[in-house]
Amino acid sequence: MAAFSVGKTVFQTEFGVYGGKEKNDGQKYNADFLGSDLNLRYGAFFEQLEFNVNLEYQYEKYTAVYNYYRNGIKKTTLGAKFLVYDPVRNYEEQPNLYSWKANHKFNFRQFIPAVAIYGGININLSHDIFSRPTIPKDSNYSLKGMLITQNQFGKYTFLTNIILDKFPSINKSIDYVVTLTRGFNPRWSGFIETQGFNSVYYKDNLLRGGAAYLVKQNVQVDLSLGKNFKSTPELFFGGVGVSWRFDANYNEVFLRIPKEEKGNDKDKKDKKDKKDKAKKRLDEVEGEKSPAK
Repeated sequence: MAAFSVGKTVFQTEFGVYGGKEKNDGQKYNADFLGSDLNLRYGAFFEQLEFNVNLEYQYEKYTAVYNYYRNGIKKTTLGAKFLVYDPVRNYEEQPNLYSWKANHKFNFRQFIPAVAIYGGININLSHDIFSRPTIPKDSNYSLKGMLITQNQFGKYTFLTNIILDKFPSINKSIDYVVTLTRGFNPRWSGFIETQGFNSVYYKDNLLRGGAAYLVKQNVQVDLSLGKNFKSTPELFFGGVGVSWRFDANYNEVFLRIPKEEKGNDKDKKDKKDKKDKAKKRLDEVEGEKSPAK
């Protein structure tokens, strides 16, 4: 989950289909599963606030002594996310008119992340039909909280999710997701991530990678594959998805541009003329000091 919301009045839906295999050598069972997940997101009240609903439906063939076929809503989570801190909001970097090197040096400010918080509630609608041996049944309701950070390093985006899930039930877990994405061009991007689970009854780490393609301005498709690295259980899975964004009612809000000080039209014009002159001078300086091609 990224730190930034979809935007006020913006509705976004993300739908995916996945499948995979699960094998547990210790508990002597196999499972083949196929499912779909739906994520609904809507920005309301503030540019930084987003409400979301996540639903996951799964069908599986579970084999122990006998074959069992079962299906149902595996996951239901209702929640909201709020962007607490954006490091470049109301920040405008002033160019150095006398140093080409100063304007192109490494910027340590990019290490300050955007920070968001998430809170939600898990609703157990499956009544544990997908339960595994040695893992207790989930409670009907539990809480989920998350701390989200996001850094932008040029074409790379670095995300971390620290998750407190299923609290205060017996299956409470402290999880994490760390993701690195890269944009290759305006349409193609790729990602690699690791996801960890840490509860009393289940500990695991997954490695996942994939790519996304922007079909048009508001439609994107993606493909991913993932695997863990143990045999209790051993997991292999993959999925395809599509996301669609509706923003016809959106009025663009530039949160990252400093507010202009109040003043008369002449003051604003003088300020604009000074900025234009500074930019022109900076271009001249960079042209003089940049290496010859």
